[in-house]
Amino acid sequence: MLDLIVKQARIADGSGNPWFWGEVGVKDGLITHVGGPGSVDVSAAQIIDAKGELLTPGFIDGHCHSDLMIMDYPESGIKMQQGVTAEVVGNCGLAPAPFVPERAAMLQEYITPVIGTTKHQWSWKSVGEYMDAIHQLKPAEHMATYVAHGALRIGVMGFDNRPPSAEELEAMKAIVKEGMEAGAIGLSIGLLYAPGSYANRDEIAELCRVVAQYGGLLATHIRGEGRHLLPSIDEVIWIAEQSGVSLHISHLKAAGKRSWGQVQEAMERIDQARARGMDVTCDVYPYHAGSTTLTTVLPPWLLQGGLAGVLEALQQPSIRQRLHEELAEEQDDWDNLVASTGWHSVVVSAVHSDNNKSLEGLSIAEIAEKRSIHPVDAMMDLLLEEQAKVTIVYYHMATDDVDAVVRYPYSLVASDSLHCETGKPHPRLYGTFPRIFSQYVRERKIITLEDAVRKLTSYPAARFRLGKRGLLVPGYAADMVIFNPETIEDTATFEDPRQYPHGISHVFVNGKWTMEHGQFRNVYAGEMLRAARQVRHCCGGH
Repeated sequence: MLDLIVKQARIADGSGNPWFWGEVGVKDGLITHVGGPGSVDVSAAQIIDAKGELLTPGFIDGHCHSDLMIMDYPESGIKMQQGVTAEVVGNCGLAPAPFVPERAAMLQEYITPVIGTTKHQWSWKSVGEYMDAIHQLKPAEHMATYVAHGALRIGVMGFDNRPPSAEELEAMKAIVKEGMEAGAIGLSIGLLYAPGSYANRDEIAELCRVVAQYGGLLATHIRGEGRHLLPSIDEVIWIAEQSGVSLHISHLKAAGKRSWGQVQEAMERIDQARARGMDVTCDVYPYHAGSTTLTTVLPPWLLQGGLAGVLEALQQPSIRQRLHEELAEEQDDWDNLVASTGWHSVVVSAVHSDNNKSLEGLSIAEIAEKRSIHPVDAMMDLLLEEQAKVTIVYYHMATDDVDAVVRYPYSLVASDSLHCETGKPHPRLYGTFPRIFSQYVRERKIITLEDAVRKLTSYPAARFRLGKRGLLVPGYAADMVIFNPETIEDTATFEDPRQYPHGISHVFVNGKWTMEHGQFRNVYAGEMLRAARQVRHCCGGH
């Protein structure tokens, strides 16, 4: 007897092939049967009639920042209601592990604006121990993680703006090795964020040689996404070529009006690298605005002392005057997106204190007008008032660029969603995956239904080494979603982002019925997904 049969379904199996009428059988968390109507000729403990809706593999969010949110909300309702059954965390070099107690304050202030906090005790030190903590939590969805370069650099070097010593580099390589052997899927870097921005390409290439030995992946928040987009693409391709690591470029975009259109050239450079035999891909979120921390508008030199140093510097008149001058024009050595996009495009989505809650949803330009001061002063004052814990939504992309990357054969879709318990989070936290079907498939016809399913299921499962997931074929994990492609819709907006989508009727994790019409069934069937691998003893360039 099977545990579950789903019948009367339109099946899009994740391969990108056309959907077909059929049914699926499940036993012990695995798919055992896939065929046409009536082909599963055994009995089952539970039979679900899909009533002609679409049955697909569970969606995989291959780039998000739920590292700590999953601990406080193991039911993961925000993602489960979108049909997400697995998330990949540890992105952009930002993660709660490795955790060195003597630098705890440094690490926590570094990650809090993006990853948030947790009421749980930080019981781990290594990446492997963090993974063990998630495993013991028994969440409703699956999780996988990278080793995060920013976190490991803080653990070894703090916020020092210099190359590592030989001993420090060996210490960082040992942390990467530990994480890879524990089952991390690769190394993530955030070259926009200090201290990741202080690393040169040789340092990262050396770490990536360790990753390559384990068949892992380098995921990159590149150094610049505006004027420096193309040199930044070249930099990470060089790193991958020198180290032999597979490369995944996170949230590919052209930020700032003066850079719009350059995603075409960026994709051409990926094509050229692939033509040389390199394994290079990217991901994209389906919105024309991004979300990050307010400190990212600051020049890298100001971030050298960590956030404590930033707050001290922002009180000095000479520093404030220098920021007025630098933020007024483009810079040669870093991307000043404000110069091309304007302060009206920088909207405060979350603050730390109650005193400034009324500013959430306002742009820096609006806050400046409200306070009768210059926008640069408004930005600096807000950082001081909030101890630098300010999250923003940044309107800096062109819709045509986003469409082009969504359509690109080597892109997959991810949310890049941030932990946000307060304020107005980016709507991608609540709506990314239904939005692909409602906007990019049904309304605007940017991609086909089957390709959308592929970009959310089998492609990320294979890319992030998540094992036998992402396809509806016998022997694969029974992570599945049933939804109506004619009615599925994201309802989260920038003005009112905390809205759940419509149109998803059932979600299954490891064959367990986890969500029904938006209602969590109190089933926790998720796992900490660990990459299984053998060490490769050769790791040269391509």
